[in-house]
Amino acid sequence: MAEGNQTIMEKAEARFVDKQKKTAEKNKATAEYMSEARAREIKTARLRELRLAKEEADRVAEALNPTPKKKRAAKKATEAKT
Repeated sequence: MAEGNQTIMEKAEARFVDKQKKTAEKNKATAEYMSEARAREIKTARLRELRLAKEEADRVAEALNPTPKKKRAAKKATEAKT
């Protein structure tokens, strides 16, 4: 019976070690995921700031140098000449 108890104890220890490994892997994966999510948030915020700054610079440039509007060619004036 003592040998039976020892194998039960060994199985329990093996299950415990497996559970610890799985928990460690889970914690590592969660940490990586959170790290990647934080990096993505930082990058998105930086890109948003750059985009908004560029849009503002474009608005200022447009206000200082407005593009001339195209003149429409009058059909009647060209038809009368021919």
